[in-house]
Amino acid sequence: MRSFSNVHPVVLIIFFLSVLLISMFTWHPILLLTALASGICFSILLGRGHNIGRNIAFYLPMFILIAVTNPLFSHNGETPLFFMNGNAVTWEAIVYGIAIAVMLVAVMLWCKCYTIIMTSDKFLYLFGSIIPKIALILSIAIRFIPQFKDQIRRVNYAQKAMGLYTSDSYLDKLRSALRVFSVMITWSLESSVETGNCMKARGYGLKGRTHFSLFQFGRNDGILLTYCIVCIVTALLGVALKCIPFYFYPRISGITSTLPAILTYSSFFAMAFMPCAYELKENLKWKYYVLKI
Repeated sequence: MRSFSNVHPVVLIIFFLSVLLISMFTWHPILLLTALASGICFSILLGRGHNIGRNIAFYLPMFILIAVTNPLFSHNGETPLFFMNGNAVTWEAIVYGIAIAVMLVAVMLWCKCYTIIMTSDKFLYLFGSIIPKIALILSIAIRFIPQFKDQIRRVNYAQKAMGLYTSDSYLDKLRSALRVFSVMITWSLESSVETGNCMKARGYGLKGRTHFSLFQFGRNDGILLTYCIVCIVTALLGVALKCIPFYFYPRISGITSTLPAILTYSSFFAMAFMPCAYELKENLKWKYYVLKI
């Protein structure tokens, strides 16, 4: 079950934009680690624990590469650890590289969760009446990416089932990739023509055309929206009023532990882990009702 996807799109878009913006534009270690930890937990809950090994194999090397690359090119900082080719590798540059890696991985994880939760119909519901053409193009583009991946998988499996390209030679793998790419180009063109014909048949672009939506803003959505707004405003006020000052250069500063700083950390923590708590609550409720049957 993906219970959080049943929340109203207005609440969802406010939540995801807030988490992504705070993760990208605040460089405080506690906020970055909170965004990373919550993104990992929520992506695991959405995937039900599947493909964990594949995700680790993708994100971990990228994390290490970004963390190692920064101190090789940036030599700022007052704490040199060793010298490489006459250039100092500083502690501040290493920590800054780790912070960049944490931020990028956290943003990528939350973008992945966004694509799972915010479907094309929700995006059109939010922006279809404001920017209809742009919303439609973005909705089709967002929907096209997972469709393209699934179709590649189907074509590849179908060719292997027919006995094609089953050897381990690199030439055979290259031929298979080129053949799949050719099939996918044809499929993409056919899909675009079919989409255009369907839109024309359904009267897209005609004046007076109404829009149908199943989304209704309920009491539960109001509670979640109020909760998000309170957490967002508290966290942003803490950042704007410089209650959590932190800098990497020229020397790494300490973590502020004043009452406003703790309130800022707690607010962002409560907001970032809200979907995880919501998913767990709904799953426990579902199991409870199943046991009562």
